[in-house]
Amino acid sequence: MSYDLLSFAAHGLFALPWWGYVAVGLGLTHITIAAVTIYLHRSQAHRGLDLHPLPAHFFRFWLWLTTGMVTKEWVAIHRKHHAKVETVDDPHSPQTRGINTLLLRGAELYRAEAKNAETMSKYGHGTPDDWIERNLYTRFSWQGVGVMLVIDALLFGPIGVTIWAVQMLWIPITAAGIINGIGHYWGYRNFASNDASTNIVPWGIIIGGEELHNNHHAYGTSAKLSSRWYEFDIGWMYIRILQMLGLAKVRKVAPQIRFDRAKAAPDLATLQAIITHRYAVATSYARTLKAACAAEISALRERHRGHIELPNLRRLKRWLAADATALPETEHARIAHTLEKSTVLQQIYTMRQELATLWNRSTESSEQLLARLQDWCHRAEASGIAPLAQFSLQLKRYA
Repeated sequence: MSYDLLSFAAHGLFALPWWGYVAVGLGLTHITIAAVTIYLHRSQAHRGLDLHPLPAHFFRFWLWLTTGMVTKEWVAIHRKHHAKVETVDDPHSPQTRGINTLLLRGAELYRAEAKNAETMSKYGHGTPDDWIERNLYTRFSWQGVGVMLVIDALLFGPIGVTIWAVQMLWIPITAAGIINGIGHYWGYRNFASNDASTNIVPWGIIIGGEELHNNHHAYGTSAKLSSRWYEFDIGWMYIRILQMLGLAKVRKVAPQIRFDRAKAAPDLATLQAIITHRYAVATSYARTLKAACAAEISALRERHRGHIELPNLRRLKRWLAADATALPETEHARIAHTLEKSTVLQQIYTMRQELATLWNRSTESSEQLLARLQDWCHRAEASGIAPLAQFSLQLKRYA
């Protein structure tokens, strides 16, 4: 009997090899990640899917045990992030607060914003408000993690406390630090959305698919975060499994770009497709005109023998990918200085901004916007800039 007590004190109910504890820790934290991405993010915040009460409540209960986060708080803060992205009112933008702040103090920023009553009132609508939410999950939000500590210690002994600590750190590091920080600072972009969001890697596994953050900002309400054939979103795989079991209903996914090769002129369907896929259109424009810009920059440097200041190609591509309103004020003077040196660059940049009027001028009728698009294509093809004419031909084929 004494041996059994000593064994229980040392190992809890389950004595595992070292790799067993690692596997348990990874498994438990992955369930938490799945709960955040499927329940909090895609279902509650963006309504990309509806969950059956069984998985919905399991996720709520699990998040109470492992994070202490309140659904309304998380959802409200995330919705405000999208509404105020990359501005001083964004609760967690590394562009305004600095990447080090997000990496080191991301959880603090979350807790501070959770105390903002205006944020909760304006952005927290539609979240659970039943008896158990009011009287347990919200009222005793941090008691759940205490219950988790007891469970881990009973199951695994002293090492269970370490597993619990990993569980407590997992969301602050991955969500507050990696997604909110690195996901708006470093990575690749499929879409020229009006923010700094990036895809960290094309395999969204470790953080449940949230690594594909630029895709998410381009199509915020989509339940599926992968976009390219080589991208994998494990959260979407779980959603499909739940759907096959009758435990989830997908409401929205990002529309696929389609082309009609027979189109010779843009029509209303073309206009609608361009508006829908505006971020993809902007990205395609920047990529298509990149070579023409590089050749012009090179010619300018040769002509002036390095005596004028010119932007590097990376900066120029960023100018072409973004709407002018999305660029910081400090860039506008630099753009104007560059454009006055070259009529080619001026035409390429001006026509890019004219494209933005197709999806930004909501006061114009569809017929007026279509006429604007048709005129744009005509001028692009008559510009004498071969890549611009090529882009116009591709643009007319959007269907």
